[in-house]
Amino acid sequence: MTKNMRRTIRLILAAAALAAGLRLPCAAAGAGAETARQYTRVVVISDTHLSESSAAFKAGMLQDVNAWPDVDLVAVPGDICAKFGTPEEYAYAGKFFAALKKPAAFIGGNHDYIYDAAIPLGNKNRGTPEARSAKLTMFQKTFNTPGPYYSRRLGGYLLVFLSVDNLTSDRLAEMSDGELAWLEAELAANKTAPTVIFYHAPLKGTLLDYHPNVNKPDFVAQPVGRIKKILRKNPQVFMWVSGHTHTGPVQPSYAAPVNLYDGRVTDVHNASMDQGFTNSLYLYPGKVVIKTYDHAKGAWLERLERTITPPAAGK
Repeated sequence: MTKNMRRTIRLILAAAALAAGLRLPCAAAGAGAETARQYTRVVVISDTHLSESSAAFKAGMLQDVNAWPDVDLVAVPGDICAKFGTPEEYAYAGKFFAALKKPAAFIGGNHDYIYDAAIPLGNKNRGTPEARSAKLTMFQKTFNTPGPYYSRRLGGYLLVFLSVDNLTSDRLAEMSDGELAWLEAELAANKTAPTVIFYHAPLKGTLLDYHPNVNKPDFVAQPVGRIKKILRKNPQVFMWVSGHTHTGPVQPSYAAPVNLYDGRVTDVHNASMDQGFTNSLYLYPGKVVIKTYDHAKGAWLERLERTITPPAAGK
């Protein structure tokens, strides 16, 4: 039996168990749980691209997350919809995530709002400002978010959730002026809080050029220059959590020194849901431990475990 066959069988069984209200054995006990735990745990599920064709596979992953007893938050950084962000895609996505039994924070990616469903996907497929705005509103209603961007405190950390929301840009992952102004104000008001930013696209230069799209304008957080200025003004931001490039553990730069942006901010890259991996961020006082879980094998990839130290308060 091939690896893919074993993965498919395991996740189909997990999906059936989820539908029946059962909980299959998983590695929850070995996931860093402690008798009196000192951490807060955030699980990252990125680039879900939800569709009927991969429903069983992805439902099995969701069942794994539901079975972990120590999950405080699930972060979903964009590209939740399959392709275009149509009402049908949003209805399916809302139904899928209704099965998630953990608190969640959703943010939008390019497939959630920017494309015109009447035009084949490609470099020239961009919706009108009015159509993009309507999809952003549909996103907020579907996932009950307080807005396209927002923040929350968790475990002594400030978590900032930013959506791709520019209504006129041709770039796939550009923030609006309003969002950037909000971000500057939010960071200025929380100078002493160690801060993690969640955004659909990665920071420029935080991956090796393993694919023609990597580090290109459509595949990095935009606008590059203004984001860099904001981060330099706010040294409390030490981590950026992203998807978009579908960078999985097979890539050497998935967890590597190149992930360090401007000598200070670690970009935590995430695979797409189709690849079967999630990252967990364990937020301890004074450190963040990052672990990658292989849902097909039901095992942690120990070689990829990392510990990131946030800046001291006020530094």
